[in-house]
Amino acid sequence: MKTVLSTKILNASQKELFLNSNLGLVEYNAIKIEFLDTTIPFQYQNYIITSKNTVKVFLSQVDESQKEKFKIFCVGEKTKALLEEHGLQVVETADYATDLADIIIKNYKEETFLFLCGNKRRDNLPETLSKNNVRFEELQVYKTKLNPRAFHRNFDGILFFSPSGIQSYLLKNKIGNSTLFCIGDTTAEEAKGHTKNIIVANKPTVENVLVQAIKHLKKHD
Repeated sequence: MKTVLSTKILNASQKELFLNSNLGLVEYNAIKIEFLDTTIPFQYQNYIITSKNTVKVFLSQVDESQKEKFKIFCVGEKTKALLEEHGLQVVETADYATDLADIIIKNYKEETFLFLCGNKRRDNLPETLSKNNVRFEELQVYKTKLNPRAFHRNFDGILFFSPSGIQSYLLKNKIGNSTLFCIGDTTAEEAKGHTKNIIVANKPTVENVLVQAIKHLKKHD
């Protein structure tokens, strides 16, 4: 039986995708998230949020009565859904941070933003905003920590959801002949330094990564 390693613990509905695939699944969290003791200033009107981790921090601090006054610019459909589910107004969303930066430059250049992020955030968004003279402040609200674990075996496919996940896996393992299934272009860029066997999800969601892996490994059974 072919086996896939997920570098993120999947939820029940995601695991269900594997049930009828005749593929083995091994899973662990290659990274750990540590929330920082940071106080978010709520005098801004516009907030840039690029991950669900940031949403958790934002929701833990925001006052219910203030929610209506904020405009959120976010990356990812799942992040958007989580924000809207809690009564926050998402004015713009994009699949990638670079695309969100382009939208801001095109339509909101005169506005001021607070960019809430983690310690391993990519440079693309802040660099693009800076180059185009968009006013913003940046605040770290969580830390991504590598959580390496050794696997003394080979996997037919490995699922990666961030560049940090790849860095963590490689601390104690080799890629070998495994095919890497990456959630997006930035993760794939990190993978390119280690193998040519890379398949990128056509939509940056966990579910799409799983579908790509199942489809590819079943086809090459």
